Amino acid sequence: MARGELRRRPVRDEVRENLAERLRQKTTLFPGIIGYDDTVVPQLVNAILAKHHFILLGLRGQAKTRILRALTTLLDEWIPVIPDSEINDDPIAPLSAFGKQRVTAEGDSMPVRWLPREARYVEKLATPDVTIADMIGDIDPIKAAKGNLQLGSELSMHFGLLPRANRGIFTINELPDLAGKIQVGLFNILQEGDVQIKGYPVRLPLDVLIAFTANPEDYTARGKIITPLKDRIGAEIRTHYMQSRANALTITEQEAWVSRGVPIEVPQYVREVVEEIAFQARAERKVDKRSGVSQRMPISVLETVVSNAERRAFSHGETPVVARVTDIYQALPSMTGKFELEYEGELKGADQVARDLVRAAVSNVFEGYYGGADVAPIIEWFDLGGSLSMSDVTDAATLVRDAAAVQGLVDLAVKRAGLDRSAPAPAVAAAVDFLLEGLYSQKKISRTEERGYHGAEPVRRAQPQSRTPFLTQDEEEEPADVRRKKKYYN
Repeated sequence: MARGELRRRPVRDEVRENLAERLRQKTTLFPGIIGYDDTVVPQLVNAILAKHHFILLGLRGQAKTRILRALTTLLDEWIPVIPDSEINDDPIAPLSAFGKQRVTAEGDSMPVRWLPREARYVEKLATPDVTIADMIGDIDPIKAAKGNLQLGSELSMHFGLLPRANRGIFTINELPDLAGKIQVGLFNILQEGDVQIKGYPVRLPLDVLIAFTANPEDYTARGKIITPLKDRIGAEIRTHYMQSRANALTITEQEAWVSRGVPIEVPQYVREVVEEIAFQARAERKVDKRSGVSQRMPISVLETVVSNAERRAFSHGETPVVARVTDIYQALPSMTGKFELEYEGELKGADQVARDLVRAAVSNVFEGYYGGADVAPIIEWFDLGGSLSMSDVTDAATLVRDAAAVQGLVDLAVKRAGLDRSAPAPAVAAAVDFLLEGLYSQKKISRTEERGYHGAEPVRRAQPQSRTPFLTQDEEEEPADVRRKKKYYN
């Protein structure tokens, strides 16, 4: 709606009509929301078109809060309100006693304040210490005393967050964590629009769109949700983790802080390994599925990988800064706090579980880059006793020089990385590092914790049982201890 135009339109009608217009124009509905176009977004659109209050059910790191905040883009850019009104009273149809008095007293000469869409969004994180006064309101003795008002007067009320969201969007994160009596206080607000403050009935038919978030494990009959409140929520929309690595990569690239004022390159295979770690963790039986693995994990890991690459480059004066796969092992502290372990995982330890996840991720991505490649000469070089010692702090020039001693190693790494031998040494070093870690992840070569690569441990083969030799009569008469000292051959 253009600024300066007075129009009476309930907020849910406003959001519905603006959404319908976007659908007609085929514009992006929720900028920054990735991977939900065929799953979550259609359900969300249906709920808004139906003018329903709704709840987003999902594990941590599934963009629930981002979706709620994106709803503000469906509001009008500006709306008129009565100046100094605590609940954004409409000048045409005031709701509070204050608003009604001011319109009556000033009439058409009353000024109008224009409220931007960003100020019409109110968000509250549900915690056990939230009170009904925080959410709905309370009697304000000081206001009553200053205005010489009765305590039961509506003018003496101090309105809570929900009334202050009038004509806007009110959201509650982690709804089941809200105390039961507070959930009860939301019943009539959702359905009839009237509330009671300190026992005084106050009729407030609030004009508000209410949305919630919750973990599916808590939003059950066994959880902490009050069933009558659940009954008044129009739609339950399930969110999920990214179903493709491509979408996950886009989100991480969008959110991670990688551009740091110096030339930094993060090869695509490094980004893919970082993302694959989260996919591996979500499928790992040692990781608690009910807790989930947030999309924040690959974001934090990628930022730490870049930091370790910076540390190495700054120490050796290298440019550009190029991240390596081995930098990921220095990002373990960014992983271990991002997932909860089952009992088996607790016994193994978070650090070891994280290392196993990295190794599995490298193996998966390596297969996509080197599937069908002839790596036999490289493996043979190590099996014949060759070894390389390369840590995450080894400078690029040294790494490339040492790797050149391995037949075909550098050439294959450069080719599969889409480079050529004239590429900067840090980029070539990263490609070589990926090839070596990939061979190690698939157990084709071995590696020490100090990054010493060598041939795979030989498989212990069972020795064939020797057959009992044929003995002559004289030999059969020999004492057993004498016979044991003799060797018999077939």
